[in-house]
Amino acid sequence: MLTRRIIACLDMEGGRVVKGVRFVNLRDAGDPAECAAAHARDGADEIVLLDITATSDNRKTMLDVVSRTARSLFVPFTVGGGIRELSDAAEVFDAGADKIAINSAAVKDPSLIAKIAARFGSQAVVVAIDARRVNNRPTKSGFAVFTAGGRTPTGRDAVHWAREATAAGAGEILLTSMDRDGTKSGFDCELTKLVADAVSIPVIASGGAGSPQHFIDVFRDGRADAALAASIFHFGLENIGQLKLQLQAANVPVRWPC
Repeated sequence: MLTRRIIACLDMEGGRVVKGVRFVNLRDAGDPAECAAAHARDGADEIVLLDITATSDNRKTMLDVVSRTARSLFVPFTVGGGIRELSDAAEVFDAGADKIAINSAAVKDPSLIAKIAARFGSQAVVVAIDARRVNNRPTKSGFAVFTAGGRTPTGRDAVHWAREATAAGAGEILLTSMDRDGTKSGFDCELTKLVADAVSIPVIASGGAGSPQHFIDVFRDGRADAALAASIFHFGLENIGQLKLQLQAANVPVRWPC
């Protein structure tokens, strides 16, 4: 049975880790390199660093922060934000990332997924999808895709886009529920399951983690391959090692020892 991964996410703005609720009301959570190293020591299987304002500010990823953070890590390291073309991805890999996450640029030009995958391998390409439930259901699944850090609606259906990204060469989907982000009310298992059942690649659930039970639920009911969290780890609300013990007790396979 495949083990389930626990991933610590660092949302970065201006070179600092920040966290908010539903992508707004951000508060400082520390230095990226220090936070990443601490989460890795605590048992995180992977670290994701997202430069959340790079796209909206029309700038590239802060490579100096990426390099400094990479040097502190011994677990897989994914970086996203501000990657618009193949050369941007190459610079991020050169700075020490093991994988890159693309969102807005991939929606604008899906061929970018194939270009990066052809150069670096599909295993290194994570397509990030920020999705929100839409009550008037203009999309088939009831979940629509947003870009630019959740600021821009695209009109795309989240499940359809996940399938398209997979076909283009993505190695993983990082699926964030904008409705649950930072709320600690639990992952959106309905959204996660819809996407997990629609694609053949791993799906990372994001948005809403608040307790060990939420992780159990998204692995069991949401069929997630990995679960990502930020607030619950940044502010000391849950120890990753203890979380893994509780997952293990619930018969959810995790990578052990931490």
